[in-house]
Amino acid sequence: QVQLVESGGGLVQPGGSLRLSCAASGSIFRFYAMGWYRQAPGKQRELVAIITSGGSTNYADSGKGRFTISRDNAKKTVYLQMNSLKPEDTAVYYCNLHGTDFWGQGTQVTVSS
Repeated sequence: QVQLVESGGGLVQPGGSLRLSCAASGSIFRFYAMGWYRQAPGKQRELVAIITSGGSTNYADSGKGRFTISRDNAKKTVYLQMNSLKPEDTAVYYCNLHGTDFWGQGTQVTVSS
């Protein structure tokens, strides 16, 4: 069993930054790719970024150049650094053990002046 716990969300002004964290339990974290997803009100959940077990990354167009995903296998934690935030980035952000049904509970990010 794996538990994922996100943190770091909050209210930020446009142009601001946030760093989300997702801490995992269990011993399989380092073997899996990890993804960050988001879901805005009335919209489907969408992939934001993914990082493989080896550290390769891929980003949705919406976050390219602004978001950076990283991981620390020793801490069993994946991060999402978000810069130059826009109102359209407002959503609940979730982490996922890629290819599994293990999801965190989500953390709210609100970008507003």
